[in-house]
Amino acid sequence: MKISESIEISASPNAVWAVLSDLAGYASWNPFIVSASGPVVVGQQISARIQPPEGRGMSFRPRVTAADEASRLAWLGHLVVPGLFDGAHEFTLELTADGGTQFTQSETFTGLLVPLFKGTVGKAREGFRQMNDALALEVAARESRTA
Repeated sequence: MKISESIEISASPNAVWAVLSDLAGYASWNPFIVSASGPVVVGQQISARIQPPEGRGMSFRPRVTAADEASRLAWLGHLVVPGLFDGAHEFTLELTADGGTQFTQSETFTGLLVPLFKGTVGKAREGFRQMNDALALEVAARESRTA
């Protein structure tokens, strides 16, 4: 099962990447991934806590699977052990014709327990929307502070 949400952000992929890859800053602006820490380096494990709208929060320790500056960030997390409920989360940043960024957040869920978590997955989709909107606002705020 895969969910995905996109937004066009009026800033360069480098500006969006600066906010997205600043995991420690998530607590100040991100309504979905309410805290995160660790190195944004392929193969490294990070810590994250998500809070889906009207859902139960969850902490997990995914492993970074891609960290292509200003282009793509991805990680893979598991519920307890691999194969029960796995989430491959991906953020992609694409330069638009007007110099902005097409930002897409997606997650592919696999594993034996996926059918039991359909309600949670639906809440995560709304969390993606809220995070995408908040990301656009945070990028604009940071750019206005440096202008």
